[in-house]
Amino acid sequence: MQAKEIQGQSLLYLAVEPDNYDPDAEYPVVILLHGYGASMSDLAGLSPAIHPTGYVFIYPNAPIPMQVGMGMMGYAWTPPQNSGTEEDEVNSQEMLEILFDEVLERYNVEPGNILLGGFSQGGMMTYRCGLSRPDLFAGLLILSSRMPSDEAITENLPEERSQPIFVAHGTSDMMISVNDARKSREILEAEGYSPEYHEYPMGHEINQAVIDDMVVWLANVLPAGPES
Repeated sequence: MQAKEIQGQSLLYLAVEPDNYDPDAEYPVVILLHGYGASMSDLAGLSPAIHPTGYVFIYPNAPIPMQVGMGMMGYAWTPPQNSGTEEDEVNSQEMLEILFDEVLERYNVEPGNILLGGFSQGGMMTYRCGLSRPDLFAGLLILSSRMPSDEAITENLPEERSQPIFVAHGTSDMMISVNDARKSREILEAEGYSPEYHEYPMGHEINQAVIDDMVVWLANVLPAGPES
């Protein structure tokens, strides 16, 4: 697989193209959003573990820089709790929507042949950007995350609520409680969704069991492309 760093109109992102990539072929696209304090390269290692030949993977860099250690920079989709505003979340969402349009054009992918997912804060952005766009996203992948707030999500839900949603959470997660994940599932179900919900004996992470279950789900929701 080949990774390319691309400066988009709104966000810097990493594009990971499959083995034997044919630019004239049509590949499904998977967009994955990193968590708070990480960067676009944080989840890129998932690409070959998910599928080395059947998808184009896109890993955007969040827009808010932050220092996470001596000389080390991380990025966030929204500022730390109580230091940001709803406008900050809207700004990130608008930047992502510009990125979605760019990716559709660059990789000649049709709406509905693309999947959005994210880890931790990236999962929150996935809920925010993805639930309102079942026309664009074939499914949503939520890893160790929760809904940002009931109102922010439920006010913008579409009438059609059959969009597939995969949720994975660790029972020992000290960053985002498994109870938050369970509450998010309850909200989804109350609104008419049927998420595929999994809990694992792990912390705030993505382990092999998550990847194994995620790969099976992804193959059913968005089958791999021409080289698979």
